[in-house]
Amino acid sequence: MRPVLLSLVFAAGVVSGGLASGGAADEPPDPKKLPRAHSAGKLELVGTFDGAMPTGVTVSKAGRIFLTFPRWGDAVEATVGELTKDGKVVPFPDAEINRLDPKNPAGCLLTVQSAVVDPLDRLWLCDTGTVNMGPVQPGGAKLLCVDLGSNKVVKTLPLGEPGVLKTTYLNDIRFDLRRGEEGLAYVTDSSATGPNGIVVIDLKTGKTWRKLTDHPSTKADKNFMPIVEGRVMMERPGAKDPPKHLKIGADGIALSHDGQKLFYCPLASRRLYCVATDALADPDLPDETAAAAVEDLGDRGFASDGLEVDDKGRLYLTNYEHNAILRRSPDGRYETLVYDNRVLWPDTMSIGQDGFLYFTANQLHRQPRFHGGKDQRIKPYVLFKVKIEAGPVLLKK
Repeated sequence: MRPVLLSLVFAAGVVSGGLASGGAADEPPDPKKLPRAHSAGKLELVGTFDGAMPTGVTVSKAGRIFLTFPRWGDAVEATVGELTKDGKVVPFPDAEINRLDPKNPAGCLLTVQSAVVDPLDRLWLCDTGTVNMGPVQPGGAKLLCVDLGSNKVVKTLPLGEPGVLKTTYLNDIRFDLRRGEEGLAYVTDSSATGPNGIVVIDLKTGKTWRKLTDHPSTKADKNFMPIVEGRVMMERPGAKDPPKHLKIGADGIALSHDGQKLFYCPLASRRLYCVATDALADPDLPDETAAAAVEDLGDRGFASDGLEVDDKGRLYLTNYEHNAILRRSPDGRYETLVYDNRVLWPDTMSIGQDGFLYFTANQLHRQPRFHGGKDQRIKPYVLFKVKIEAGPVLLKK
């Protein structure tokens, strides 16, 4: 693997390359026409999507692939789908539960941002309880467990206070089945309108609690301005709206291979953090104790969306500023796993038991809300994979 370049040099090279391949700054390049860039690993195409924009991806023990399609403004037929062998996406676990019913938010899936296969090969669906990133609807936030043998929902946990607030946006989720009677889940609250933090869920009772609420490590950096495809990325939903800095907090999350640490990062930041899971798992532990357990792992020189860890203890980070996936060794060294012009906003990652790292590239930065209401995404969206010779973290009793 080639080492990561100094951030300034790397950023300048990608920015100039992005402008050169894309032409005028207000006309983004068509991903189908982009030349391939260097990839340290062999990048393989798994699927393409011409409908709604995907975010999450997860892979079962048998190699079944599930994706999430949040209701952020696109016409979404199903917020959770399974990618079939012939490349189609079918609603999962069925079409009925995926059908949006505003009058029954507890009985349907509103927006699933994260779906993850746990160490027991069960699929968990984390419903944010929101539509278009609005407030959490009464009864809408929930965690569903789907048995992959029967494809049936076998458990539903309504999620409420004190962990889930009206402003909460439940983003990425990870599982440790060794803690408590049936395990714990950790979820990032990436809300752009309310306090950020880490939400912890007891998988037996559905009890929730919060840690690191409004801690500096879970909040967006002040006046953060990432550079994506050679252009500064800022919020500007309408043509007459003034641009605003991104305010999305704690987003990417990953459990260490031994379960002792939780890695996380705000979307609007170039810093990486971790915290001892012992400080999160005890709901009665004072907030000051949890805050004291936070480690600042430094400025990486790039911003990330998704995080993942393999069973060798290596941390994978999407690099949405530079069309790349990077890997951090336990001693803190970074290396470039993928760098390719087609990797337009790498979002969520999942490690399959086949030794591949799967990830979505969904052009999130080209959404209308960043370009004065003009949708600059050019379909299809893409699911890639790259061989890593490692497996997923499976924390179970």
